[in-house]
Amino acid sequence: MDQHKLRSHVFDKTGIKVDVDDPIFALVALNEAVLAETVERQLALLDSATQALAAQARAAGGLPAAVPQPVPQAPLSAAWFSPREWRLLGAAAIVSIASALLVLGGAALLYTL
Repeated sequence: MDQHKLRSHVFDKTGIKVDVDDPIFALVALNEAVLAETVERQLALLDSATQALAAQARAAGGLPAAVPQPVPQAPLSAAWFSPREWRLLGAAAIVSIASALLVLGGAALLYTL
């Protein structure tokens, strides 16, 4: 929480000058703490409900219960990017070059007028 940014935001919206030592910032910090605790609790409830629903779906479909599988570790000599990622990087490079050329062409056109 950036108090100076929040202070300027309050001044922009209301026209009221608030000092960073004002007790209202204690309320903001308390609100953030309560919100973080509530979010953690809701995520835990959602995770347990998701697991229960998945178990019910497996049971209804006649599938065996899920056994956690270990996550395979990539070898250290693995490539940095997969072939799909290389294609996406290439497409992004082409789009960025085309955008730059379009901007430069538009600027040159406007400059000549």
